Amino acid sequence: MITEALKQEFYQALIDKNILYDGVFFVGVKTTGVFCHLTCSARKPKFENCEFYRTAQEALLASFRPCKRCRPLSHPSQVSDLVRTLVEAVEADPSKRWKTSDFKALSVNESTARRQFKKRFGMTFVEYARARRMGIAMNQVRYGKAIIDAQLNTGYESSSGFRDAFSKIMGAAPTKFITKIDNGDSKILKCSWLDTRLGPMLAISDDDGLYLLEFVDRRGLEREIKKLRIKLKAAIIPGISDPIKSIEDELRNYFESTLREFRTPIHILGTEFQKLVWSELMRIPYGETRSYATQAEAIGKQFSYRAVANANGANQLAIIIPCHRIIKSSGDLGGYGGGITRKQWLIEHEKQGL
Repeated sequence: MITEALKQEFYQALIDKNILYDGVFFVGVKTTGVFCHLTCSARKPKFENCEFYRTAQEALLASFRPCKRCRPLSHPSQVSDLVRTLVEAVEADPSKRWKTSDFKALSVNESTARRQFKKRFGMTFVEYARARRMGIAMNQVRYGKAIIDAQLNTGYESSSGFRDAFSKIMGAAPTKFITKIDNGDSKILKCSWLDTRLGPMLAISDDDGLYLLEFVDRRGLEREIKKLRIKLKAAIIPGISDPIKSIEDELRNYFESTLREFRTPIHILGTEFQKLVWSELMRIPYGETRSYATQAEAIGKQFSYRAVANANGANQLAIIIPCHRIIKSSGDLGGYGGGITRKQWLIEHEKQGL
């Protein structure tokens, strides 16, 4: 987490163009929607219009796009021609889901691209492309801006690129949501961006309860949103609801160790087996952990620990349904959709809060 003191330090480095900080952080500028190197020649923004990120992936998922002037991801002195080519290709069509044929069309070796992006940015090229695509949709969700504002702030001179990228995440072009809702063709779900100590989360709900609470950078989040839309025949639009207000307050208290049990109403969508597994998860006391095998025994399915693990992974209500409390019998952490680092942090946080 970047403290207020660090933000002040980074901002001063930005003003001074201190090259010692180059690569240590990126700065996102709220008024333009771009993120830059601290040595960018553009006019320096006010402190209140800056957000600071340790990695490019964080900046992308926070809805900022690479600055066209300083090119923070493709500066000639810092990256290879291959990386620069791929970054520019993503900017030309951020909505694209990359396939093997797309790499071949650019005469790029897919494994080489993965390796070079991982080394330079700490993420693979596919993860970069996904973060850029997600960031476009998250821009609308995070700030709740009018469609035309979101389009312009995402950097598209025409509406097609923005519309296509937004549609890949939310299922329909932004303007079509309005028609669907007016015609009564869709259930309306509200979607909101929540800043937390462990990074941004996405909350989706109706007026009665939460359907989804996930970290924005969770792998497969787009797929989860799509499944939710199809199952409920819903239109997902940026907005706030009472359940979202409730979980925002409760998460704040949880991270401050003043809340152990969530009371925000939730909707649990899944098979009967998944619901059984999730119900048992919610019986695990705060600050405790169980093994996958123990959880399987608790629901009377002692030989189904793999199925139990799969059900844990299908959980769409992170932290509320505490799948982070399940570890391997060996004591190893096992998997977690939000990432192993977060899982470790959550387990330790709860133990310290006892």
